[in-house]
Amino acid sequence: MEGNQLFPVFIKLNTIHTVLIGAGNVGLEKLSALLSNSPEAKVTVIGLEVIPEIQELAAGFDRVNIQNRAFKAEDLDYADLVIAATNNAQLNEEIRVQADLRHLLVNFADKPDLCNFYLGSVVKKGDLKIAISTNGKSPTIAKRLKEVLDESIPEELDTTLQQMNTLRNSLQGDFSSKVKKLNEVTEILTKDLK
Repeated sequence: MEGNQLFPVFIKLNTIHTVLIGAGNVGLEKLSALLSNSPEAKVTVIGLEVIPEIQELAAGFDRVNIQNRAFKAEDLDYADLVIAATNNAQLNEEIRVQADLRHLLVNFADKPDLCNFYLGSVVKKGDLKIAISTNGKSPTIAKRLKEVLDESIPEELDTTLQQMNTLRNSLQGDFSSKVKKLNEVTEILTKDLK
């Protein structure tokens, strides 16, 4: 079957344990992405060599644990999600085997064929989050689309989301009447586009 077979999902990283193997520059990039999206994420970082920037970043987050040592299979016993940020093919294969034995989702930096999930480019405007995927074909295109959307979507949209939430919570009646009222209120968002 052709086309993008990915199923978009938003994971509550604060409710699970993520294990990040690799503590170099790529590990820093992955840890930064995890924490910028979920500052309360529980993350264990494992690496033989831990760059100072990872130590500095982790110092600001209580739920990040740095393990300055080699990866062991048992590291995945209490993992819910795995991210491998290593350039060691043999280690990546071991991580893949151990993750599969435990039925864990695993992402390998810059190795889409090994992954069973990808980390997309993310646009954030308050409570609005948009994830972009190119099915592993071009992270550069995803990054450019992120930049375009980030510039195009106004910060004030979060205020609109908060107001819509207040309105939604105040509505009475059955589902159909609530949808009708929300449609009336949101019609103004497309009024000038017609």
